[in-house]
Amino acid sequence: MENRGGSPAGLKVDLTPARRASFRRACADSNEEPLANLIDRLSENLGPGPYTDFNGFLEKVEADADRHGVKLTAKRVKLLQTALAEKDESAAPVIKKLHRPGKIEPDPLRGLFCVETEGRASVVEYELDADLRDTEQIPLLEPGGIDAFFQREVLPYVPDAWIDESSTRIGYEISFTRYFYKPQPLRTLEEIRADIEALEKETEGLLRNIIG
Repeated sequence: MENRGGSPAGLKVDLTPARRASFRRACADSNEEPLANLIDRLSENLGPGPYTDFNGFLEKVEADADRHGVKLTAKRVKLLQTALAEKDESAAPVIKKLHRPGKIEPDPLRGLFCVETEGRASVVEYELDADLRDTEQIPLLEPGGIDAFFQREVLPYVPDAWIDESSTRIGYEISFTRYFYKPQPLRTLEEIRADIEALEKETEGLLRNIIG
């Protein structure tokens, strides 16, 4: 079996003039000037930062968007993540999806983590850091299956990793060399000797033609 897993992404936001200028250029390229204006307003109210909790920062973005009639689409949120924020290992993990309490059970092995939000327990899915994504090949008859392998070989070294079951593949590794390659038998010493002698005679004939 082939299984892929990952770890959460942490993002930091700076609202310094240089960073906002860079973000405004990215917004211009994407025809998203209202989003650049929104960030400039936040900078005036919040200061330059940095802000290491992207989830909390996004709440402030949403509040400003509501006040000024800016629709915060998935495209605009992605632009904030890629063109304004930057990766930071010390930053809080970015929440991808928040599930209502009781709607789904926590399962950390599959990226469903139990956290406390607004004073109550919730289940969240985090954004995946693509740079920390990895793939493992696990024997089909692995004792305990993928879960046991993951707990034994991955979690001790990356405690916040999880299994991406959507990328799990079951297959077989076939050695083409072992099953399909047919080696050619080696020539006998007599055949090799005959070839050498024939080559020597041919060489002598050429040499006589050159000299004669």
